[in-house]
Formats: sequence, structure tokens, C-alpha cells
Amino acid sequence: MQRYPVSSSRIANIGWENDTLEIQFHNGAVYQYYNVSESEYQSFMNAPSLGSELSRLDKVHRYRRIS
Repeated sequence: MQRYPVSSSRIANIGWENDTLEIQFHNGAVYQYYNVSESEYQSFMNAPSLGSELSRLDKVHRYRRIS
């Protein structure tokens, strides 16, 4: 999955494909969030605070660390 760089103190880049959101943090850890719609992904990318949006995603979507 292709990821795109973002401006965030915690998150290095973000990608989305087939309802899976993939996030790489500056420490190198990569997490995948499942059943994330395209509209949720777009809202996430346009959020004023990615950290706050990530906290919301943690509560409503299943996720796991993949690396």
C-alpha cells in the first residue's frame, strides 16, 4: 500500500486501500486499522489534529501492529 507523508509530531505517513488504513509512526511502527471507509479516511486526512483523530479511530476500529 502506498503511504503519503503527513505533518504530525507522531505520524510519519498514512495510506488507505480496500477499507484498510495504514499508519507509520516516526518511531518506525506500522499499524493497520480495519473497516475504515474512504470517507473516514478523507476525514482523517483533513482533520486539524491527526493525533485527536487517531484517538477516535482507536476506539471504533480494530487494529494491529504489522511492523
